[in-house]
Amino acid sequence: MSAIAGTYQTDKASLAGEHGGKLMEALLQYPCDAAQAWQEDPIFLGCHNQWITPESIGERNPCYDSEKGLVITADAIIDNRSDLLNRLQVEQSARGAITDSQLILLAYDKWGEEAPKYLVGDFAFMLWDRKNRKLFGARDFSGGRTLYFHRNAERFAFCTTLEPLLLLPGAERLLNEQWLAEFLAISGMVDTVDSSKTVYEQIEQLPPSHRISVTEERIVVARYDQLQATQSIRYKTDDQYVEAFQDVFQQAVSARLRTNRKVGAQLSGGLDSGSIVSFAARTLRPQNKKLHTFSYVPSDDFVDYTAQYMMTNERPLIESTVKYVGGIEDHYLDFKGRDSYSEIDGFLDIMEMPYKFFENSFWMRGMFEKAGEQGVGVLLNGGRGNLSISWGSAIPYYATLLKKAKWVKLLREMRQYSLNIGSGRAFVLSNVSRAAFPMIERLRPVMEDYHYPMVIHPDFARRTDVFNRLNEHGIDRSGWFGGKDIYAERKSHFEEVFHWNAGNTLATKLSLRHSLWKRDPTNDLRVIQFCLSLPEEQYVQNGMDRALIRRATNQLLPDEVRLNQRTRGVQGADWVHRMLPKWKFFMEELRVMIEDRMFTQFVDGKVLRKALSQLGESAEPRHAVDPNYRLLMRSLIVYRFLKNKDIEGR
Repeated sequence: MSAIAGTYQTDKASLAGEHGGKLMEALLQYPCDAAQAWQEDPIFLGCHNQWITPESIGERNPCYDSEKGLVITADAIIDNRSDLLNRLQVEQSARGAITDSQLILLAYDKWGEEAPKYLVGDFAFMLWDRKNRKLFGARDFSGGRTLYFHRNAERFAFCTTLEPLLLLPGAERLLNEQWLAEFLAISGMVDTVDSSKTVYEQIEQLPPSHRISVTEERIVVARYDQLQATQSIRYKTDDQYVEAFQDVFQQAVSARLRTNRKVGAQLSGGLDSGSIVSFAARTLRPQNKKLHTFSYVPSDDFVDYTAQYMMTNERPLIESTVKYVGGIEDHYLDFKGRDSYSEIDGFLDIMEMPYKFFENSFWMRGMFEKAGEQGVGVLLNGGRGNLSISWGSAIPYYATLLKKAKWVKLLREMRQYSLNIGSGRAFVLSNVSRAAFPMIERLRPVMEDYHYPMVIHPDFARRTDVFNRLNEHGIDRSGWFGGKDIYAERKSHFEEVFHWNAGNTLATKLSLRHSLWKRDPTNDLRVIQFCLSLPEEQYVQNGMDRALIRRATNQLLPDEVRLNQRTRGVQGADWVHRMLPKWKFFMEELRVMIEDRMFTQFVDGKVLRKALSQLGESAEPRHAVDPNYRLLMRSLIVYRFLKNKDIEGR
């Protein structure tokens, strides 16, 4: 609900107020309900408050408890309030008014540095423990809110955003070459595998699932919790699994409706967002509150070039969900006149670093803008649904049945699955066999494996030893996670902290710009722990992939959405189409970029020239999936960042 900032003068100089004031002044660019601060040498704590929840209205943040000798500044929405209030034995009469910041402070008073383990929600906080002369803080398990810091011999300073820290004495705008090397060498949407690093050498980040303790003598950063993919829940019937899931998911959705403003949701034609909307709308109905949905649709003049099983315009399915669920005020947004190229500078200002999700940048930002204009306080989203509530891919599961020689179950499942997806059983069996026995691939002629062109300069890669570093996290020299099946990938997503860093960075910084929070019930800690504890057969069943959520939304979603296994939505397919009026300027800038010696010390000029040679003076919408076009767009974003910020390597 806030942007937090603070300083701790470890050299005992009386500069905490002056330096803290610089941080707070830099945060004035964001909308604010109240800017507050607490100071006592050598500490300054500040908060740029945005009041989103009923309890936050008029709150004192930073919050000081003189009796306990604790003061906290928090950027947090805590979702397990009821459980915490019970554990902390807070009197019933005081529960309605207690703020989330106070809850965290009380949790620390009871559990000390173990307190973050007991918190469910999106949070980043720092508190000053006067008795122990210690500054302590933490981020939630997936890093739903950002927290950066700068340290030197005289001072420790922290902030929700990067740029304010660069205004402090001694903080130089130096490029972190290790960060950039990882960013360039990773082909997927992940920015880096080291979530403690930022694009600036002298600015660090507290990783998700980590806590930090700062005293005059030392700074200690440690992981406080780690999700484990264990199977432990067993019920007697399938219906009991569904009922248990509905209970825990409803709890997660309801907790994220807590706002003094309107409730919004991003809605596509798929299962994840549709499930969230259906659970949210029925909770809001008794309160006579409408759910405001925001859906992206392509521009009117876009001609779909994608395969038949893809759906670039999901409006028919979205409208089906809206009509079936009821209690929804729907908004369909085509963002006419906006495109990924024109958004670069604005998006770099928001992100404070390079980014990779340019295909969807214009509508991601646009949705926050439109929701903010509608007075929305929380914007529901299902970003982690594929790994939690809608987990369950049929082919890999059937491959395990084949390897275990469970013939009867396998044949029954494949027969039903082929009917559901509208494909022949021979096609399904072929895919299952190849998944079960990869050696089969070597016995038949196949197309060359697809690899995203590697753009990092070989000398830069060697100097930073980037590929050996990435290999420690399962990423090979193609920039992808090599040799992992989907079960190992899922395990990695929950045990490693870097996978969701870029997305949560975007969510935090967009929320500050538009004074609303993105909230994801599919990323609720309780939901994830529940989903990781279920047997795999609950996720693939009776020829249905993603079977648990399909069964759990029976009579909550229309069957054309709930049981759809033949088409899938795809956003951002029109990014090249939208850029066509700017194509001349795009090409001119690319030509300048590939001749820039500062830039080509980091990227391989030969690769860029080869990619550019594949582009024509004009383009077609179908080029949106061409790796050369995407490579050049990503490179241009990095180039613009280095150029705009006047950053150079060592």
